[in-house]
Amino acid sequence: MPLRLLYHRMGLHRYSKKPSGFAARHCPAATILLFIAISFSCGRVPSIPENAFRMNIGTEPPSLDWALATDSASIIVLENIMEGLTQFDNNMTPTPALAESWTISEDGKTYTFRIREGVRWSDGAPLTAQHFVDGWRRLLDPSTAAEYAYFLYDVENAESFNQGRIRDFSQVGVKAEDSRTIVVRLRKPLVYFPALTTFTATYPARLDVINRWGDNWTEPQHIVTLGPYRLKSWRHEYKISLEANPNYYAGPPPLKSVIMYMVEETNTALDLYESRALDYVSIPTYAIPFFKSRSDYRQLPFLSGYYYAFNTTRPPFDNPLARRAFSMAIDRSVLPKILNDSVVPASSWIPPGLLGHSPGIGMKFDPRQARQLLKEAGYNSPSSIPPITLAYNTNDTHKLVAENIKEQWKTNLGVDVHLDNMEWKVFLQLIKTNPPQIFRLGWNADYPDPDNFMAVFLSNSGNNHSRWANARYDRLVGLAAAEPNPEKRREYYYSAQRLLTEEDCVIAPLFFASLNRLVSPRVDKLDLNIMDILFLKRLMIKGGRL
Repeated sequence: MPLRLLYHRMGLHRYSKKPSGFAARHCPAATILLFIAISFSCGRVPSIPENAFRMNIGTEPPSLDWALATDSASIIVLENIMEGLTQFDNNMTPTPALAESWTISEDGKTYTFRIREGVRWSDGAPLTAQHFVDGWRRLLDPSTAAEYAYFLYDVENAESFNQGRIRDFSQVGVKAEDSRTIVVRLRKPLVYFPALTTFTATYPARLDVINRWGDNWTEPQHIVTLGPYRLKSWRHEYKISLEANPNYYAGPPPLKSVIMYMVEETNTALDLYESRALDYVSIPTYAIPFFKSRSDYRQLPFLSGYYYAFNTTRPPFDNPLARRAFSMAIDRSVLPKILNDSVVPASSWIPPGLLGHSPGIGMKFDPRQARQLLKEAGYNSPSSIPPITLAYNTNDTHKLVAENIKEQWKTNLGVDVHLDNMEWKVFLQLIKTNPPQIFRLGWNADYPDPDNFMAVFLSNSGNNHSRWANARYDRLVGLAAAEPNPEKRREYYYSAQRLLTEEDCVIAPLFFASLNRLVSPRVDKLDLNIMDILFLKRLMIKGGRL
């Protein structure tokens, strides 16, 4: 069945006229579709690059500066053109990458990493331990304004340096002991510290390149990297092309080229896949029934949480009673039904498979009690509640969820919420500078530990846009991070989650997601995993026509 007919029968009508400006912004994808249509009308199959992998990353990466990147589109590029001290294997265990080995002191507070010999940047310059020190200093420098600076806060004096309380970086617990040795001193033991050093924000930096080219240092003609691929071209709002890096320490990958398109419309991306112009796409939840019986369909669990956050400084949500009421007025059991069983309803925050997961935590659906909580908050009628806006970024799933919950709040609370849908970059800027009363966000694991989910809402987290800070929450999460006893650690996370989702109710968790992908039969050795990290350096393309 053609995709357009599928969407019509599903009542989705995704090919209606778009708002002003759509055609200009998405003309590259439209051009690809036009080329494919012409090719088929002439009886020709579009040519398929023999040794290229073509995928959709959905949107223009806001930044390829790994100290600043926070979104999945940017990170998927960075994970293939750069590497860190460590890298996850298929079991999500940190293994040596740019560091060939590391040792840990008896008290668990000092890590010594040994850099691989002979590693060279894409311009031929040797990698040194100082490049890591430079990268970490830049991440922590207040002038960088990096949201992920808090990742290194457990390094001795790192938080004080980032907050401007100390200015001498030599007091921070990271040092290049020689050209191949990095010594890291922590303020407390962290059982998961090697996992932190897999993440993009902790990558080394070439200050000479950054200083020379300024804001343009990430453009293809300037950027210098270390990964299996290097940035060949970046046609903004259209596509990024990567090519095999001949200087990669493990040898060039078998795949010569990776092409990453920026097609925001999921239906357009599916059309491109079905027309053999893409090898890999995400499947929108509404299309899962059509694809789930096909051999090229992949579904697997995903360490990912989806939530609505409240701006705790804006009425009515400056009152925790109102926040609890809105969370309690959501029937989460409806969500798997509208999302084709691709999600697990959630009122708690730590996903299944991680220590501290507890489905019993969080606000449970109770419309009568929710209305009572609004009265206790001083809102005796829906008309007394200030106008409320829920913001989300452009995406079919986000739209479907928002429209459903808007109707639930209207039915269960009598409150009419305004929906504000915007492009990703605009949305990111808004929640950083002036968050609306409610906004959609999700969290995909950076490392497979509950700390990664709980640390998002610490007072000093650059990813906490709720304007909420709670010293007790900070303390509980800190105690859990240093606790070697699993049972004690679990109890800390239970208490912290209750504070986050019940007592202060900063967020309304909605569901835990799954990965739903289409992978072309010509693709081999693409290892999908619960963190959605694409290890493209092992990927191969099978020969022959499809």
